[in-house]
Amino acid sequence: MVRMIALGLGVLIVLASAATIAVPELRLSFERSLMTPSGLDWIAIVRIAVGLIFVLAASASHAPRTLRLFGVVVIVAGLATPWFGADRATSLIDWASRTGPMVVRLDAALGMALGVFLVYVLRRPAATL
Repeated sequence: MVRMIALGLGVLIVLASAATIAVPELRLSFERSLMTPSGLDWIAIVRIAVGLIFVLAASASHAPRTLRLFGVVVIVAGLATPWFGADRATSLIDWASRTGPMVVRLDAALGMALGVFLVYVLRRPAATL
C-alpha cells in the first residue's frame, strides 16, 4: 500500500515537472502564494510526510538504500523549512524569476528525472528472497 502511494507521488512529480517545463511562470506564481509563515509550515508538514512515505516504501522498491536516503533527505528538508523563512524563500523565487524561464525549466527537468527514477524503482514490488 505504501509503495503504491510512493509510486503515485513519483507520477505526480513527473506531471508537475512537465507542467513546469511547459509553463514555468505558473510554478513561480504558485510558489509565491505559499510564501507565508503558515504556508511554510504546511510545506514542512508535506515534506516530512512525503519523506516518511519514501522511507516506508523503500523496502518494497528496487533501490531500497537509495530511496531510504532520499526519504531521509526530504524529512530533513521538511524539518529545516520553517527556519528558512518566508522572506528568504521569496527572494529565492524572485531570483529564479529574474534569471529567466530556463533556470526553472532546468530545475523541473531534474525533478522529472527524480520522478522517473521513483516510478522506475517503485513500478512493482521487489522480489523477496
